Amino acid sequence: MITKTKLKEQIDSFPEQFSIDDLVERLILVEKIEKGKIQSENDEILSESEFDKEMNKWFE
Repeated sequence: MITKTKLKEQIDSFPEQFSIDDLVERLILVEKIEKGKIQSENDEILSESEFDKEMNKWFE
């Protein structure tokens, strides 16, 4: 979940005119990064070997 502060930071980083699509894409990216940080802090990550196994399943 994104905070108002993060939202304001992102809006402030945009030029004076921008598309809503650009903003939505940026907010989705920021939310995914934040989610990844939280998962990493909570050790909710895959080891490299576990990741390789999962990737191999995708290509079977």
